[in-house]
Amino acid sequence: MRAFPSASATRERAERSPLPDFCQLPALFALFVVGALTVTVMWLARDTQRDLPAYSVSMLFVTWLALVVAVTLCKLRPALQRLPGHLPYAVIWLLILLIVLVASVIARWISGALQMDLIGSSMLVFVRDNMAIAALLGAAMLRYFYVLAQWQARLAAVTRAQVEALQARIRPHFLFNSMNTVAALIRVDPEAAERTVEDLSELFRAALGQHATRDGTLGEELALIERYLAIEQLRLGARLRVRRELDDLPADFPLPRLLLQPLVENAVRHGIQPLRGGGEVILRGRREGSGIRIEIINPLPESPPEPGHGHGLDSVRKRIAYRYGQQATVLAGAQGERFVVLLQLPGTNP
Repeated sequence: MRAFPSASATRERAERSPLPDFCQLPALFALFVVGALTVTVMWLARDTQRDLPAYSVSMLFVTWLALVVAVTLCKLRPALQRLPGHLPYAVIWLLILLIVLVASVIARWISGALQMDLIGSSMLVFVRDNMAIAALLGAAMLRYFYVLAQWQARLAAVTRAQVEALQARIRPHFLFNSMNTVAALIRVDPEAAERTVEDLSELFRAALGQHATRDGTLGEELALIERYLAIEQLRLGARLRVRRELDDLPADFPLPRLLLQPLVENAVRHGIQPLRGGGEVILRGRREGSGIRIEIINPLPESPPEPGHGHGLDSVRKRIAYRYGQQATVLAGAQGERFVVLLQLPGTNP
């Protein structure tokens, strides 16, 4: 028996759709720019004396036309996304031609009815020329949007693959150490062993879960970090000291899953574990407007870090760049005797 797709599945397909979002400013801006450039080029290409009022009227007409096209495509986007294959682009192209046809007829009729003489050509010639221009420019713009959407879809696929690889990557040494800790605690402290198994199962659930590509919350990520630190605390004992300065952070702040935990794991593995006397990991965070600022600080080891150190940090950089773009900041480096990772993440629209 075939099951009907759920609402979440439909929403995921819509998010993966390569159809451009004409409700957003970039698409609207592209329509305005292309229209304005077309009018300007045609005006400059005239052999006769250039008429500035006619240019102004043409610019007004094209601006109004671009706005109507954008609003229409914005409202129809949910329906267009349900169409298969490349059919949405064909429908959009036909809608653009239809809007230009209706707008041209109305503009030519108004010009003639009010005897404004703004349009010198006949109704047939004016509508025919506008339709030809709209057909060519519409096809070119839709091709541009399609190529851009495909590039973004490939980038998203690569990013999702990196996220899945990160989630599937449980370091064997951490697993073995955790299981050895559980085995040692079973007879001495069964309750602590049970808590450790629960913490370990939650880490596996997050690392191997199928909800990888959706955002979680900052509160969920901090809870996962606490479970990880609880396991490492049993293994390292007094060598691991954690200072938390996170009181001002919004727990419901949307955050990609497993974004902070690898950074904390790196801080313990490369900053605490190599030191015989251990050290302190500092987790610091605060609000910054609608966004957040988070610092993860650990002592520098006496010897150079092991080869491969920084894999988790590189993954976090790529995920943040994809998720937040240039609005986010990721800085990492030594400051005195400490290694500091700083994340500044902007607030996101719901």
